[in-house]
Amino acid sequence: MTHDVLIVTRWVRYGHDRLYVKAADGTELGYRDNKSGVNHVVAGADGEAFQAALAAYWAGGGKPAPETAMAPAVPRMPRPVPGTLPPVVPVAPETLLPPEKPWTDLSLARPGAAARDRALAKRGEAPVKSLFARVLGVHTEERAWRIGADGEELVAAQLQRLGPAWKTLHAVPVGDHGSDIDHVIVGPGGVYTINTKNHPDASVWAGGNTVMVNGAKTMYVRNSRFEARRAADLLTARAG
Repeated sequence: MTHDVLIVTRWVRYGHDRLYVKAADGTELGYRDNKSGVNHVVAGADGEAFQAALAAYWAGGGKPAPETAMAPAVPRMPRPVPGTLPPVVPVAPETLLPPEKPWTDLSLARPGAAARDRALAKRGEAPVKSLFARVLGVHTEERAWRIGADGEELVAAQLQRLGPAWKTLHAVPVGDHGSDIDHVIVGPGGVYTINTKNHPDASVWAGGNTVMVNGAKTMYVRNSRFEARRAADLLTARAG
């Protein structure tokens, strides 16, 4: 399988640092784990095209590149003559610049991506326990994140009906502690944040400022308002 145009996107979150490679039509070829240096190519994908896309990304200044591609050769220092000072090596101006901060194209994030990654991380910590819990229907932290991701995907499908005048972002990271906003909608009516909750087969009651699940009060309304205020403050600080 070959692709004419490949897109490389860096993703840094929850202790992971990866480079995802996909075609212009959204077909995924795989990703590179920047911490381990291991490439994870999707079965059936063009491995050579995957490598070529990464090479082009690094050649264009993408970070982080492998050490062999990033580290410049260090010139040997001549031995100083006794009684003289060592030579002064000039430093190129660009080496004095602060390192470029990594950035992420938010429009490429898939619905429920953050929750799905956390579920996978929990499953990786205890794969056997997670499997038995899933078979027996036991409520675990892994299940909560997985069910949450399913809910975000369902809501995202409904948001597609808004039309071309609206732009929807999913799993938008906020702050440095792994928090994210499930959905951010931007359009003629302004900017809205949506906090998605998924309770399969539960009894849900909503009225005024109260949401109850199986007869128990939740903090969903309060948390959603806090999330909206936080997003408004961040956008105001950036956009004025």
